[in-house]
Amino acid sequence: MLHRLQNVDVYSPTPLGLCHLLVAAGKIVSLSNKPIEIDESLLSTDEDFKGKRLIPGLIDSHAHITGGGGEAGFQSKVPAINLSQYTKAGVTSVIGLLGTDDTTRNTSSIIAQVYSLREEGLSAWCYTGGYHVPLTTLTGSVRKDMVHIEPIIGVGELAISDHRSSQPTFDEIARIAGDVHVAGLMTGKAGIVHFHLGDGKRGLALLEKLLDDTEIPPRVLNPTHCNRNIPLFEQACQLTKRGINIDVTAFPQSESDEEYSAAESFRRYTKAGLDPTKLTISSDGGGCLPHFDEQGELAHLDYGRCTLLSDCIKELLDDRFQLDKVIEPFTSNVAKLLRLHTKGVIKVGNDADLALLANDNTVESVMAMGQWHQKNHKTLRYGGFEQQ
Repeated sequence: MLHRLQNVDVYSPTPLGLCHLLVAAGKIVSLSNKPIEIDESLLSTDEDFKGKRLIPGLIDSHAHITGGGGEAGFQSKVPAINLSQYTKAGVTSVIGLLGTDDTTRNTSSIIAQVYSLREEGLSAWCYTGGYHVPLTTLTGSVRKDMVHIEPIIGVGELAISDHRSSQPTFDEIARIAGDVHVAGLMTGKAGIVHFHLGDGKRGLALLEKLLDDTEIPPRVLNPTHCNRNIPLFEQACQLTKRGINIDVTAFPQSESDEEYSAAESFRRYTKAGLDPTKLTISSDGGGCLPHFDEQGELAHLDYGRCTLLSDCIKELLDDRFQLDKVIEPFTSNVAKLLRLHTKGVIKVGNDADLALLANDNTVESVMAMGQWHQKNHKTLRYGGFEQQ
């Protein structure tokens, strides 16, 4: 398939101005400020976008692609996310993981779902393990999983400071992080441990101790849900000064004054003048979002949605933040951390993962691997079992 996109205002995320793109075989093969001349009979699509803003497709680094949940009984297991739920949010790449339920869901099932999403046209990878130690793996070894199984890029989401974790010791965490780091060196993969953070009072103390007492590089340690309470967010921000990349979650809207939304986290992080490349934003899509009282009893239940990523972008753009700065935590920052070298940036040779923004800052059209999935707010491609 050959597509020509004319007169798009490109944010790569760096602003490139009005450009013309040619897409072939799922790749960006030409990007120019001048019109691209080609035999029009060869084109599958050819469209003049009249200055609409074009950004890289979003990379969701934390999604429960097989579904999450189960903390309120078997009926609370969230089903797998359908293809169009990703693309409606502008997501063209996703990293799948296991959470609380790493018993009835396992590494085998998540790998199978990665392959399913790839067949449907999305780019997908996954972590091995889940909340608990010993880790749920396919081969019995983190290193073997990463070395021999192509989609596996690290460990996640490993729970700390949470009553649902297996209360791992420092030595256990250090051993896992060391194995992941070595496997990353051997394979060129991300080689990170993606840590789930709960509301426990220890916060990020284990990660601080890893930095103090081991030789493990800071980039290996990647805490998520860092905005779930204010002290945790402030602690996480300080860790970016030591080289750690932190992830905040686009939680559903909350009336709580004890946590920050993803948009508010971005505002505060930016205002503090912290390294903009050390922040990523993910959805927890498909994940169960339970709220517990001090006795560990379930108070109420919600679930993560990928569309909250595009909602967050819209909120920040409506607040007049610069587009190139807003999209970095959803695109180039994620690609750099996860070593996804053909993702997150619009340039020649990269995958044709693209999203067009409407005038109201919503996601209007989405191309994944050179194929249109959304066009003018309409879904063109559905997953195999979606109700169309």
